[in-house]
Amino acid sequence: MTEQHPHQFERGTDGPKVIVVGVDGSDSSLRAAAYAAGLARRQRALLALVYIQPVMAAGAALGVPVAETTDQIAEELVREIRDATEQVKGIFDVRWEFHTFRGDPYNGLVSAADQLKADAVVVGASEQAGHRIVGSVAIRLVKAGRWPVTVVP
Repeated sequence: MTEQHPHQFERGTDGPKVIVVGVDGSDSSLRAAAYAAGLARRQRALLALVYIQPVMAAGAALGVPVAETTDQIAEELVREIRDATEQVKGIFDVRWEFHTFRGDPYNGLVSAADQLKADAVVVGASEQAGHRIVGSVAIRLVKAGRWPVTVVP
């Protein structure tokens, strides 16, 4: 006789259903988005492209229009993603959404992955030299140990 247990949600057990990828317009983030799109297509998962709008209190205090600048970056990213999607329509179909969150890249991606119930997170390798000392967003996400993390060079 076998016991039956009610089915409980287990993140990622049947393959990822939601793949979060961080995009910021850098070459490595765009490569990460392309890689994540391939994963999402093969797994029939939702691709959640996430842009983290930096919060720069010092710049805002000096009168720099930070919010306008980061909004323009987000709009340009959405435009690039839509253009790329149109070019491969019918050949390479993937369900995707674009989200913006505010904060530093690490905490923003953690919030995004939590809120979107991510099964996997994909990020580009850091292109900043200082991250070898302080630690990159990718390393911090891996150390958090909450999702499988893929780092695309």
